[in-house]
Amino acid sequence: MRLNETEFFLSLAARGNNVVSGETAVLNAVRSGSAYIVIISTDASDNTRKKFGDKCSYYGIPWYIYGTKEGIAHAIGKELRSTVAVTDPGLGEQIRKKLEEINVNGKDQDI
Repeated sequence: MRLNETEFFLSLAARGNNVVSGETAVLNAVRSGSAYIVIISTDASDNTRKKFGDKCSYYGIPWYIYGTKEGIAHAIGKELRSTVAVTDPGLGEQIRKKLEEINVNGKDQDI
């Protein structure tokens, strides 16, 4: 499976230990302010989307619905994950820009 640019930056963040994954860890990163961007998979449950969307909105953290659990897991080198947070500001900004391009251009959002 070939990585696109968004996945590439996500994998770079993971290799540099700048990714937090798993529900509790991502919520803690959002609450503590260490998350710069949160990605929720397209196949996450409605409850998960609402919970993380509400938390991120409350704390002012940008969040996006992107990719699948499997695709996100492949990019970060872990087992299935429905949410990830990037804790590096530079990589978080690069990922945010790529996700904004995808949303604006209407490209396929699958990982």
